Amino acid sequence: MITTMVLIQLAIVLALIFIGARVGSIGLGIYGMVGVFILVFIFGLKPGKLPIDVMLIIVSVITAAASLQAAGGLDYLVGVAARFLRRHPQQITYYGPLTTWLFCLVAGTAHTSYSLLPIISEIAKNSKIRPERPLSVATIAASLGITGSPVSAATAAIISTDLLGGRGIELKDILIICIPASLIAILVSAFVQNFVGKELEDDPEYQRRVREGIINPEADLRKMEEMESHPSKYARRSVWAFLLGVVLVVIFGSAPSLRPSFMVDGVKNTLGMPETIEIIMMSVAALILLFGKANIKKAVEGNVFAAGMNAMVSIFGIAWMGDTFFNGNLEFFKSHIAEVVTQYPFLFAIALFFMSIMLFSQAATVRTLYPLGIGLGISPLALVAMFPAVNGYFFIPNYPTEVAAINFDQTGTTRIGKYVLNHSFQLSGFITTFVSIGVGYLIMQML
Repeated sequence: MITTMVLIQLAIVLALIFIGARVGSIGLGIYGMVGVFILVFIFGLKPGKLPIDVMLIIVSVITAAASLQAAGGLDYLVGVAARFLRRHPQQITYYGPLTTWLFCLVAGTAHTSYSLLPIISEIAKNSKIRPERPLSVATIAASLGITGSPVSAATAAIISTDLLGGRGIELKDILIICIPASLIAILVSAFVQNFVGKELEDDPEYQRRVREGIINPEADLRKMEEMESHPSKYARRSVWAFLLGVVLVVIFGSAPSLRPSFMVDGVKNTLGMPETIEIIMMSVAALILLFGKANIKKAVEGNVFAAGMNAMVSIFGIAWMGDTFFNGNLEFFKSHIAEVVTQYPFLFAIALFFMSIMLFSQAATVRTLYPLGIGLGISPLALVAMFPAVNGYFFIPNYPTEVAAINFDQTGTTRIGKYVLNHSFQLSGFITTFVSIGVGYLIMQML
């Protein structure tokens, strides 16, 4: 009887996740909250923990990133990246993905890659390199940047006190394991992609587009040169202010002893990392507004702010539903699958991968499944090594960065295949996922 009830609840949870994902935008959060209503009012489960820390970190980081965008800082960074990539056109399959990865690592959001993808595509095309090769890796690399960024919502979720932050895992542990693992995974994937597909000038689709005048190499080269922006000094100041915030977050996350301490009821308490991130990044937003002369109205109207608020609402509903379901049935999961999962932890990584396909959010996946991993007794460091598994949403090619990469490639080499799932991003996605988790485990063993 208990098993039947749990399966019914699971079916409802999965159905609402599917509906929310199909609706898109804040629909994931709305239908997640419907799930909370059903689990609490109909099945009588105790409401799970609200992901307040994660939501507030998202607000603070996105406010700073949106201010950076309004001050022209993102455009400035794109200009710098474009000049670097143009000086190394033959290495675009390596440098392009590393650039998108670095951008997302610093900014904490994959949406910064939108500005770089057309530049990568144009440089590859004009260098007679198949654009599919760098674009496929660059798109996946943007996601890997999230699972190593000190200011991403997903990292914030992991180090929150009710998840791994309360079990001895600090920000430095995430960075030490995930950054090298992601970097190696990107390089391996880029190496493999160099041998994927025909050379550009031998590709039938590219030849057709050139014949029909759809592609004009000389005109495209002039257009690419115009992409290199020349921002004001205020844009540069805003970038330095934002980078200062990222550096401070890394320093205080890596050295907890540097954070302020307070006496509460005779006990010394150190300022938590969530509060530290919130204070620093909101202060950084103020610096950007002051020294970068950012327009506050432009900040809230930009796509970075909109994407961040969508993420916050989604996490609010979907993470609360997941926490309510898994903690409400924790004894059932412990008695039925704990032994298997603890003996074969990779099974939990597979669960993370498939959940991320449905949720389209690393942070929401962390908040939904990591409480179960903790409850099952999986090692906290092993859960950190599995972190890249939450990037599985590349599997179905409808994530915005994938759609953008396909549209930016005028040669037609970056595409969705006849059977939908045989698309350009599949190989890079699986290579980076397997390699990053494997390298993460090796680093974990050394730690």
